This record gives sequence, C-alpha cells and structure tokens, in this order.
Amino acid sequence: MVAEIKQTRIKEMKIELAPLLSIRDLHVWYELRRLGFGHAGYVKAVDGVSFDLAPGETVAVVGESGCGKSSLMKTILGLNVPTSGEVVFDGRNLSELKGSDLRDYRFQVGYVQQDPYGALPPFMSIQKILEEPLIISGMKDKDARLERIRKVMSEVKLYPADDFLPKFPHMLSGGQQQRVVIARAMLRAPKLIVADEPVSMLDASVRVEILKLMHALQAEHNLSVIYITHDLSTVKYFSARIFVMYAGNLVEKAETRRLLENPLHPYTLALLAATSDPDARNAESFKEVPPGEPPSLVNPPRGCRFHPRCARAIAGLCDQQEPPDFEPEPRHFVACWLYRPEEQEQ
Repeated sequence: MVAEIKQTRIKEMKIELAPLLSIRDLHVWYELRRLGFGHAGYVKAVDGVSFDLAPGETVAVVGESGCGKSSLMKTILGLNVPTSGEVVFDGRNLSELKGSDLRDYRFQVGYVQQDPYGALPPFMSIQKILEEPLIISGMKDKDARLERIRKVMSEVKLYPADDFLPKFPHMLSGGQQQRVVIARAMLRAPKLIVADEPVSMLDASVRVEILKLMHALQAEHNLSVIYITHDLSTVKYFSARIFVMYAGNLVEKAETRRLLENPLHPYTLALLAATSDPDARNAESFKEVPPGEPPSLVNPPRGCRFHPRCARAIAGLCDQQEPPDFEPEPRHFVACWLYRPEEQEQ
C-alpha cells in the first residue's frame, strides 16, 4: 500500500514538473518531385502532432507501419528538419541548435535501433563499437573510456565485460547484440532514450528480458523514454502513457492502464483487435477489423483520416471536419467526433 502511494505521488510530481520534451503542432512533410516536372506534392508523414514528455516518464507511440512513427522519431533525434511546429528539449528549441549545440543535444538523447544485426558494424569489435561515441564526444583518456564501457556493460547485464569486448557482433546472440545497442545509447548518460521497436526483431523469449532491462535502466537513471512500437501487447510492461498514431496524427492519448481498459477511438479498438491472442480457445476465431488500408499520406482524406474505414463515421461531419482533441474522461484525450459533448449528452 505504501509503495502504491509512493508511485502515485511520483506520477503527480512528474506531471507538475516542467516537461523535458515539448512537441507543438509538429509537421514533417517530404517534398515529391517528378523528373522534368518539378514539384509533385508532399508526403505528410507527421501532420499536427503535439505532446509533452516529463522527466523520467516513459510513453509509447503506437501505430501500424506508415503512420508516421519513424518520421516523428527522426525529428526528435534531430535527423529531420520540421516543416513547421516546434521541438523543445529542456527549454531549448531544436530548430535553433547549430554546430556544437546540436552535437551536445545529441549526446543527451540515446537511440536504440530496431534491428541490432544492422545497427552494429560487423567489422568492428564490441570495444571499438562502444569506444567510438566516447572518442567523438571528446573523451581522450583510454582508461577512462574502458572504465565507462565496463560500467555500462555491467548495467545491461553483459558481464564479465572483458569477455565480450574483443568479440565481433556475429559472435553474439540477438539478445546480446541488442544489449550492446542499449549500452551504446547509455554511454553518454542521456536524459532521453528513443527506442524504435527495440524488441520486434528478437525471439519472443528474449523480448520480456529486454523490456525489463530497459525499465530497470529507466528507473535507475530517471530516464525519459519514447517507445516506438506497433504492438500494443508489450506497452503495458513498459510505458506510463500511450499515444496512438494514425496517418500522421495522434488520435488518442491516455495513461496506459486507462487506455487498455477503456479504449475509445475506433482505430485503437482495431489495433487491440489485431493484437495476437495466446488463448488456445480463440485459435480458430478471427476478430473483426476495419476494412480497407491506411490512407495515402500524399493525399489524405478530408476530415477524420480514419473515417473511410470507420463503421461509426458520422456522415457530413467525420468526412468534412478534422476532429479536435476531446477529453471524455480525465487525462484521456481522443480525436473523434463521437466524443464531442453534444454527442455524449444524447
């Protein structure tokens, strides 16, 4: 009981703190060009996303392939330049950072890639892979570098470290390779970790171990974490809040338990229906999922972008006007006309 009260107070304190990361009306559009014909439109990968991330908080951004998750992630990492809107980290606008300031920002943000097999150079030993970011950041003392590497490897459960340092990536298992990727992200003591589907390439038996490891690191170092995934079945083990993304927009935002117990947006319901069910009694049954495919981000539909696939769409409204965020219950936001106040009163 005391532990539950303590955790509740910690959550309340995080909400009151100034956010570590603020995203405000972010748009990331990629220009299309036809050979010999010039401009041919834009791919609107991120189209009006806003949220705050508190120090020490973990959020999951969930959505199917092509919804804009990776473009959002790359913009937060400073790899994409926003078309419009703001990314503010620790009080500083990312668009205003240049040169050494931008490099210092990147030292404060760790990146855990989806595919450990492709993320680690096969021709470099584990020691060289982990030394390289320390050398780039200006740590010239080799003994100091090795001391830091050994400490981080111990934190990610790769010990004894000296047994792993001379090895090459192909000599490690998939889970061990992903631990090296996490260690590399942790080397410069970041404030924020962006994890891009960090367990999707791993065996099922290893996924929970990696998620538990990341949760332990997050708690020990008070890290903020953005967990990118398409799988709602893993977020309950790791995230405090869930942001559901569809066709470049965030359509639902809520605390993890609240969203999983009471999903509101029709697309969130569809994602949950598509989640694998381990119950053998349901092996021969299929859940209803919305027909059709996600819309083109070059020419997204007018109004709510989910309305062509939604059985509950309101004619003349959902197909004409883009819904704002409604709050049908405390701290549970949903961009859906079904939850406008006059609809709830009926």
